[in-house]
Amino acid sequence: MAREFPIRGEVIRLGQLLKAAGLADSGVDAKELLLTGDVRVNGEPETRRGRQLRPGDVVELGDETVEIR
Repeated sequence: MAREFPIRGEVIRLGQLLKAAGLADSGVDAKELLLTGDVRVNGEPETRRGRQLRPGDVVELGDETVEIR
């Protein structure tokens, strides 16, 4: 089951979300996670740290799932 992550505004960048949701400790960690191909957005592998996420998008990393609200 996905945990919900509310955002202020219309978008959040993927790197920011990974840090804010506790999936990465730093921007460097987020970048490394993205390079491994382990991060999925809406079921598709994503490597761009600047990818803009909107409410309804789902981010997966390992057994963690976060839905943007």
